[in-house]
Amino acid sequence: MRAKQIPSSLTRSKSQILLLFFSLSLILLSFLFFLFPPSDPAASSTTHPYPHPHPRIPSQTSFIASLEHFLTHKALNHRSSDDTVRSLLQDDVRMFDDRKFAKEMDWVRGDPYYPLNFPIRVYVYQMPNKFTYDLLWLFRNTYRETSNLTSNGSPVHRIIEQHSIDYWLWADLIAPESERLLKNVVRVDRQEEADLFYMPFFTTISFFLLEKQQCKALYREALKWVTDQPAWKRSEGRDHIFPIHHPWSFKSVRRYVKNSIWLLPDMDSTGNWYKPGQVSLEKDLILPYVPNVDLCDAKCVSESESKRTILLFFRGRLKRNAGGKIRSKLVTELAGAKDVVIEEGTSGDQGKAAAQKGMRRSIFCLSPAGDTPSSARLFDAIVSGCIPVIISDELELPFEGILDYRKIAIFVSLTDAVQPGWLLPFLKGISSTQIREMRRNLVEYSRHFMYSSPAQPLGPEDLVWRMMGGKLVNIKLHTRRSQRVVKESRSVCTCDCRSGNNTTSSTLSGQSLSG
Repeated sequence: MRAKQIPSSLTRSKSQILLLFFSLSLILLSFLFFLFPPSDPAASSTTHPYPHPHPRIPSQTSFIASLEHFLTHKALNHRSSDDTVRSLLQDDVRMFDDRKFAKEMDWVRGDPYYPLNFPIRVYVYQMPNKFTYDLLWLFRNTYRETSNLTSNGSPVHRIIEQHSIDYWLWADLIAPESERLLKNVVRVDRQEEADLFYMPFFTTISFFLLEKQQCKALYREALKWVTDQPAWKRSEGRDHIFPIHHPWSFKSVRRYVKNSIWLLPDMDSTGNWYKPGQVSLEKDLILPYVPNVDLCDAKCVSESESKRTILLFFRGRLKRNAGGKIRSKLVTELAGAKDVVIEEGTSGDQGKAAAQKGMRRSIFCLSPAGDTPSSARLFDAIVSGCIPVIISDELELPFEGILDYRKIAIFVSLTDAVQPGWLLPFLKGISSTQIREMRRNLVEYSRHFMYSSPAQPLGPEDLVWRMMGGKLVNIKLHTRRSQRVVKESRSVCTCDCRSGNNTTSSTLSGQSLSG
């Protein structure tokens, strides 16, 4: 039987319909491709090395505002249990050491980069509320009502803000992982999994807001609390981090934690604040002060460039102790000079506004030593787009292993600074090209000194852990050496030969801590 023939006109009609449908489909696909272009994973990872999982979470840089939100929204949900050691046996330390050894051997076998590893694993101690939340509430409930000043006239609560690095680091570490942006540090729940241990005690708040004897008693309690921990006894505190950012904080007992990692404002080359052997660049870390003025971003710096008519600006306490005596000498040298503003600082919002306005109208900002070699004015100048003129011979700066301060600051020796007629001609001789370049660098560097919640990639919290990563090998080395060296001063052992019983009394007895 012959197949039925299909008319050629019908075949052509179907072909035309199929061709039209195919063409319309291509047009539609092209339109969708234009509206929703595919992302390039390689380009994305290059441009954004830190993926931002929560772009809608605003960044808060105000200590007061961040603390208010923390206490009223997050603190109410914190766990009531803590890590207090009720009774400690020698076997507890040995068993912890065995667990720690087993975990470290797993890392040695499984991680080709260990101990140079990221993220750093941090165990955050759960301390009783009197060391943590109670002190934060004390600050929150009193900062509006009080105008307390220190003996040299500085406002107490403003000082606490400048040294609030303990709050910013802790708030980031204990935040839910889903809200955190930093990827180089993680909080672990088991002590044997930790590289480092963080001590969340607010030493600056307690120093300034408690009565003297009450503060000393709390310091002794905090010391006994942490030195009772098996992890402390295993390493003698070498892998423990203490935020001691104000030079007066924890002063009465800090000789007992000299092996620990201290978070400091500087190394105090004057020797007035720390005893010999207590601080060193090898074990400790310098952190920037929290800026006292608002950030002048790229747009602000650009708009203020034509308004910067002051050559050199300083506003602050003109008389300081120790290395800060250089300030009075500079006042004598610079008083009355053209295009130079040297003012005595005042407290409160008016003082902050005057300092911020002056820095944003100036090309250079004077940064002499305060009571310690460092000064909060340095970081105020950086975030204001004002080129710091650092008057110091031996100042150690935050994150100097990462940041090159020569790109954003002018360094002047103490001798040159007070030499009659030297400083101003030197500053006037710096070319406008170099000034513009340094100001552009200030815009880029500002992010490294702005604490925030949530903590931002390349912010100071991020750089803390990058610097800490470089210390881990030395920390582990010194911990191992301390474990195999017998030190008579570590403990006093008395043996009852008849019963075969040994008792060990710690040198950190209650009697030794009372001084």
